[in-house]
Order: sequence, then structure tokens, then C-alpha cells
Amino acid sequence: MAAASEMQTLPLGDRIPEAVKRASPTIWTNPALAPTASVLPGLSAGRADVDEAVARWQRFAPLLARLFPEEGAGRIDSPLVQLEGRLSRDILDGADGRVFVKADHALPVTGCIKARGGVYEVLAYAEQLAARAGLLAEGQSYAAFADPAFRDLFARHVIAVGSTGNLGFSVGLMGRALGFAVEVHMSHDAKDWKKQRLRELGARVVEHRGDYGIAVAAARSAFAGRDDAHFVDDEDSVDLFLGYAAAALDLQRQLAEAGIAVGPAHPLCVYLPCGVGGAPGGVAFGLKLLFGDAVHPIFVEPVAAPCMLVQLAAGLDRSVSVYDVGLDNRTAADGLACASASMLVARTLEKLVAAVVTVPDDALFRWLKVMWTEAAFRLEPSAAAGFAAAGRYAATLPAQLRSAVTHVIWTTGGAHLPAEEFEAALARG
Repeated sequence: MAAASEMQTLPLGDRIPEAVKRASPTIWTNPALAPTASVLPGLSAGRADVDEAVARWQRFAPLLARLFPEEGAGRIDSPLVQLEGRLSRDILDGADGRVFVKADHALPVTGCIKARGGVYEVLAYAEQLAARAGLLAEGQSYAAFADPAFRDLFARHVIAVGSTGNLGFSVGLMGRALGFAVEVHMSHDAKDWKKQRLRELGARVVEHRGDYGIAVAAARSAFAGRDDAHFVDDEDSVDLFLGYAAAALDLQRQLAEAGIAVGPAHPLCVYLPCGVGGAPGGVAFGLKLLFGDAVHPIFVEPVAAPCMLVQLAAGLDRSVSVYDVGLDNRTAADGLACASASMLVARTLEKLVAAVVTVPDDALFRWLKVMWTEAAFRLEPSAAAGFAAAGRYAATLPAQLRSAVTHVIWTTGGAHLPAEEFEAALARG
């Protein structure tokens, strides 16, 4: 493969692997990967920013416990589940290694990873408004954010977002719980049931004929410059990114509790489903801060919509699209159906992502069914991506390290999938 500097001078089509352009399953190892210690100092965000995100989550824990008393006692975190025996071997395609699942498909409040970013950004905006209005007293419990004075303030403001579904639901659920008006711009491939549940929350849903990027651009334009509104920008939001990054500390704690060492002799491979990139990018950034070169973030994308692979392979001089290389962005994994990657994430993770693995839709449905049958995991197709990638990537690791590797597959949604949708997905498996 050409060096990264050489790739910048090649035509776009020549920078992208032929298998990617054919929509064939591919493992793309990142030629720009560099030692973590040489990369982190040059980034605009760092450990202090992630620590502040963790502190904000902690400040808002009393509010979350008040608003959602049956959902995790104020914590937005998911179990870390070890898989063993035949299932573990099947996931790794017979290779050695431990397999865990970070079960964000069952995340409290929203049942998807987007709570980590979407809920966080709504809380950050609410805190900003409350501080500006003089409603926050020193030492005050943030449970007060559900009181009438706060809700009256929030009711005079709008939160908007562009989404294929799960981010919109996370923003809508938290925004409406605090009394904000919420407007969600949704792409043509967003599921009808995801639109309906937003309407049931009281959010306004604006439907677009175009794809995810068109929905985001329309929402961004509609709310630009408004003092009474906040646009949650999935492509360019630092708050979203840091909300996701805070999850890395939860995983670090859970691995330690399970007695799992992470270091040069005990690598950690983390498989992250990737759409526009905000959630996997934030998580990967947080993991790199904690584990450095011992962690290998692997993004997993549909063969028809590998927007992050295409962007990283093409270089960062301009935004590119999967349409530019002849792909159609059509996938049953609606949460991953993004034609163009977040440039914020691409620039931040350019030298930190170990690899991108692309997977076909039929593999998503097959693993969705396997994980339901064997482990009772209720996944949507997007959330099954890591299972379809882990065995293929594990086979590329040095033989002498394979038995020492810990594999963590990050699931991203599915707990709130309607019964008829889930049954239809199982049938396709």
C-alpha cells in the first residue's frame, strides 16, 4: 500500500482499495497509524476535557435518577459481558483470545450508544442556559433541573438535530424530558417506527427525501444564528465527541474489575460500528488516552457505506463521499448509512484508528440471530457489526500475540426495537 504522503497525490479512485469500490468485505489497515504518544499532544482535546465530561455526567446523575428512576440510578453505562466456549470461538473464527461485549444495546434511558453523546449534549446546553439565567446556586443538586423554574426557561428554547434515528431519539427524549421544544430532521432511510416514537415524545419530525447528510445540512441551515435554539451537529460537535469519550473510563474500570490486564503484552482490540463517526471516534479517542498503543480501535462499516474508510484512505484535504467511489450508501444498517464521515473525527483519529473492516448486510443479520439465540442479546442490524468483523481482524494479528488479546465488541442499539421489527430482522438471519 502507498505511504500516506504518496496517497495525497494520487487520484481519489486510486487511493481507495478496489475491493471497497466493489462493495466487497475488506480489512483496511491504517497506513497513517502512529505511536499514540506522538499524536495526542497535537490534538485540540485531551484528558482534561474528558475528565470534565465525566464530572458533568456526575453532576447530572441526580437529575437522571429523578427523571428516569427505573433506568440505572442516574448512570448512563452498560454491562461488560464475557462470552465463552463455542460462541467465543465462533466469533473469533477459531482464533484464541478473550471476547467481551460492551452492551450499549441495553444502555439505560435510550437503549443505544447515542445516549452517551446526545443526552450529554442536551445536558451541557441546559447547564449553559441555567448558568446564564442565574438559576444555579453553589452546591445545588442538579435534580432541580426538573423543577418548574428550569423547565420554564428551557421551554423557550429549541434543540434541533439531524439523524437517521437513534441520535434523534436520544436528543428528543432528553430534550422533551427537560421541557425543550425539539425538532429532528430525518433522512429517507430512517425507520418509520423511529419517527413515530419521536412524535409520541412531542418532538417535531421533519422528513427529507435525501440521505443523512442532507438531513443534517438542512437542520444546520435552519437553525444557524438563532439565539433561542441549539443545533446538535453530529458531524462537528465537540460536546458529542467528549460525551462518547467518557465511556472509555467505564470500560477501563470494568476491565480492571474483571482482572483483565491491558498493555504491550496484552493488547485490547475494540470493535466499534461506525456511521458518521462521532460515537466510535469519541470512544476510540478516550481509549487511546487511557491505554495508548496497547489498544487497537477497529471501526466497522457496511460495504455500501464505508464513509470513514473512504475519507481516511482519500486523505484529509477535503471531504469525500462514498458516492464519489461508486457506492450507493444503501444498507439495512440504517444507523450506519452515512455517505460522508465527520471531518472532526477523521482529523482527530487519522493516526489513531488501527483499521476499518467492512461487512455485508447478510452478515449483520446472521450475527443478530446468533447473538439472540446464543446470548439473548436484542440487537438491531447496526449493533451486530462488530461480531461480523472480529474473527476476520483477529486472523491478521501476530500469531504469538493472539492468545493474549482481549477483544471487546461494542454493541450500539436494539433494546427498544419494536417486536415486529426484531422478528423481521431475525427472519433475515
